[in-house]
Amino acid sequence: VDPYGFERPEDFDYAAYDEFLTAYLAVLTRRALKWSRLLRADGGLSRTATVKRYVRKGIPLEHRARVWLAVSGAQARMEQNPSYYQQLLQGEGKPDLEEAIRTDLNRTFPDNVRFRKTAQPCLQKALFNVLLAYGLHNQGVGYCQGMNFIAGYLILITKSEEESFWLLDALIGRILPDYYSPAMLGLKIDQEVLAELVRMKLPAVAALLDGHGVLWTLVVSRWFICLFVDILPVETVLRIWDCLFNEGSKIIFRVALTLIKQHQAFILEAASVPDICDKFKQITSGSFVMECHTFMQVRAGVLLPTEGSCRSHRLRGV
Repeated sequence: VDPYGFERPEDFDYAAYDEFLTAYLAVLTRRALKWSRLLRADGGLSRTATVKRYVRKGIPLEHRARVWLAVSGAQARMEQNPSYYQQLLQGEGKPDLEEAIRTDLNRTFPDNVRFRKTAQPCLQKALFNVLLAYGLHNQGVGYCQGMNFIAGYLILITKSEEESFWLLDALIGRILPDYYSPAMLGLKIDQEVLAELVRMKLPAVAALLDGHGVLWTLVVSRWFICLFVDILPVETVLRIWDCLFNEGSKIIFRVALTLIKQHQAFILEAASVPDICDKFKQITSGSFVMECHTFMQVRAGVLLPTEGSCRSHRLRGV
């Protein structure tokens, strides 16, 4: 079981992980000292160039919840609305919403010992409360599959229902608008944006998918819907989320492009639709994605267009 409660798979490469962790612990120690000094010197975090640089290099676990809340605006919203979360849970319920959430509880992280009914405490109750409160808060969204995985990660990091609720509000309400609405317009647009970026930057990969009639939603929809949860290793997802809370949705494009660019030759070996799908699944595992610090350094070098060179306005100014 890893530090977050996830069971290791039977084929887990302990030797490679230990080699990575030895080097990464030194990085974490240096970052923790710098973050401690920054947080002591600054009563409140703002989105400065220094904070951006620090976030990109990684937030230590002990500071992660505090920093996410600050840079995302969730802390301010929580302070402006005291007791709002509890009021939602104490108010009138919605049976349809509650049933939809309960249906997914046992499907959420079956490989995590903290979400099992036998766990003490069992995080399924906290997960239900956060999702129910958010569904009542944002009735235009309600509950959508994928939100359970995101809320679950937030609970693991914050260990607080209320903080998880406000961070979920920051993600769904402001950072990723229309991702989880019934029409999922924002999600569909951003998948089209990724397709256009691949055509611009990795035309051979785009030609392969176009030639086989493969829609991008077939191979990357879970990347976007789950924000890489259950796709990439936990620590790598958390490093991505560090940047997502601070810099916004452009991080998702950079991560997706990094994965595809790094494995371009491997993807181009595909000769059929099933083969393409399998290769896109395989590129989300292995040493490259496990070594989260190196992965994020490579990701930082993937630049996006700044003007209307892509057909979607969502890329302008990123």
